[in-house]
Amino acid sequence: MHVMITGAAGMVGHKLAQRLGDDGTLSGRPIERMTLVDVVEPTPPSGFAGAVACEVADLSTAGVADDLAGRRPDVIFHLAAIVSGEAEADFEKGYRINLDGGRALFEAIRLAGDGYCPRFVFASSIAVFGAPFPAKIDDEFFLTPQTSYGTQKAICELLLADYSRRGFLDGIGIRLPTICVRPGKPNKAASGFFSGILREPLNGEKAILPVSQDVRHWFASPRAAVNFLVHAAEIDTAVLGARRSLSMPGLSATVGEEIEALRRFAGQSAVDLISHEPDETITRIVAGWPCDFDTKRAEELGFKAEKSFDEILAVYSEDEGPARS
Repeated sequence: MHVMITGAAGMVGHKLAQRLGDDGTLSGRPIERMTLVDVVEPTPPSGFAGAVACEVADLSTAGVADDLAGRRPDVIFHLAAIVSGEAEADFEKGYRINLDGGRALFEAIRLAGDGYCPRFVFASSIAVFGAPFPAKIDDEFFLTPQTSYGTQKAICELLLADYSRRGFLDGIGIRLPTICVRPGKPNKAASGFFSGILREPLNGEKAILPVSQDVRHWFASPRAAVNFLVHAAEIDTAVLGARRSLSMPGLSATVGEEIEALRRFAGQSAVDLISHEPDETITRIVAGWPCDFDTKRAEELGFKAEKSFDEILAVYSEDEGPARS
């Protein structure tokens, strides 16, 4: 088994590589080799006995995708992307990385020939949906993204379905909720504050809240995200039919509910570190995102996520180590 992860230096990519290294198997087969690719050098998983290649490469650069597909990995996790806020701020870069890089990889797989047909797990996003929304977005709701990032992800979902239909790859797209609490430093995602208002106070640092506490959103932990990806690589895709992308389970909660969970977990002193400083750009972007889902289809296929922010904070504590008050 040869596993490739693009975007492997990112938070989810790194955690996925470590999970696979710890498990040592995927779909019941020993993982003998990993290829980890990103625009900055990924870190190899500790304790993994197989071969690991950590490479710096940009999929949108000519020839890179051909080289990677030419190695014929059995499973490809395609996580490489720039995040929502950056894709909105830099139109050309967003389309080059999020669309052109993905399509280059699809095409390289198609042209590899000789019956090559890898399992291809694509990290999509709930940003593929746009307002106006029903009370809950179900599996029948259409894609009308209202950001460039969401549009790029939606186009890749269509390509994934078509390349799967033609037998070039065996694809599955998973629409990730906003991942929270993200460890480490803030990134350029418009959704980054959802983690920041928890992570920074837990680290004894001040945090800025750019939106109202009434804002509602859809969340899952990093651990749940990794579980989604692994499960997507292992399920029988025949049950998906032509609809190759799934909205993942998650938790619908308001910013105020986040803060109340923080108060229960770490006390009022942590909450006092949050400062409300409205940002019109972030407020506008977030207002165009969905906030609640009916994920019956994914749940019936075995995908699972947390049911409360208390659970999400507990997962963060277990995986990253901040202490309770």
